[in-house]
Amino acid sequence: MNKRDAKKNLRREWTREEEILALDLYCQLPFSKTVKTNPKIIELANLIGRTASSVAMKLGNFGNFDENLKKNGIKGLANASHLDNEIWNEFSKRWEELTYQSYLIRLKISGQQELLQKIEKEGKENLQIIRKRINQDFFRKAVLASYNEICCISGLNERSLLEAAHISQWSSDKDNRLNPSNGLCLNVFLHQAYDRNIFSISPDYQVIISPRYKANKNTAFYEYLLKYEDSKIILPSKFLPDRELLDLRHQNFLKTF
Repeated sequence: MNKRDAKKNLRREWTREEEILALDLYCQLPFSKTVKTNPKIIELANLIGRTASSVAMKLGNFGNFDENLKKNGIKGLANASHLDNEIWNEFSKRWEELTYQSYLIRLKISGQQELLQKIEKEGKENLQIIRKRINQDFFRKAVLASYNEICCISGLNERSLLEAAHISQWSSDKDNRLNPSNGLCLNVFLHQAYDRNIFSISPDYQVIISPRYKANKNTAFYEYLLKYEDSKIILPSKFLPDRELLDLRHQNFLKTF
């Protein structure tokens, strides 16, 4: 893109579809990585015919509405538009609709009309499979990005060993399935232990080990889990864990003693 085209695109008004794509990407990147050199930002810029700087600025605009960023002393850009605010209010709590709309828009813009038409003709069962796949991908990326790809208990930063754990279970809480604030970034061992009620995380973000396991003197078990007893989790830069969901999960955990 030459300088003349770059200036023209900076002046061009953002469309609703472009904003949806930008918000979807905003949710899946650590805020510290919303910079013009990020490959994901460059990819989106190329897709919609804008500069990487323009896309990075748009993500910064969304950061202006993010209350969790503000709680961490981080400020987004102050030049957000009316459409930025409108898209944020419409989709910031409707995660499933955001991911699905973004998926369809990408197919449309990238010229994959045959696949788009096939999806539109698919039966309800196949459509649910597609939605589930893109939803799970969104949730994992959003949660890991929020925690800057660090296990919130152990501090492990090897992405291949990290998973997005649900606080309120996927199977029992449809409304919060994709809510990033219903997620914790845990390594694979701690995720399994959490799902099995071997430990809990209280509403004040403290690790609580089940009394049934505290007497375990195995050295490896101590290294993997017991040493974190009473420690505080590492909080994310955005999408803080929902205290009400943590409390509900913790109360159920206490009933297992």
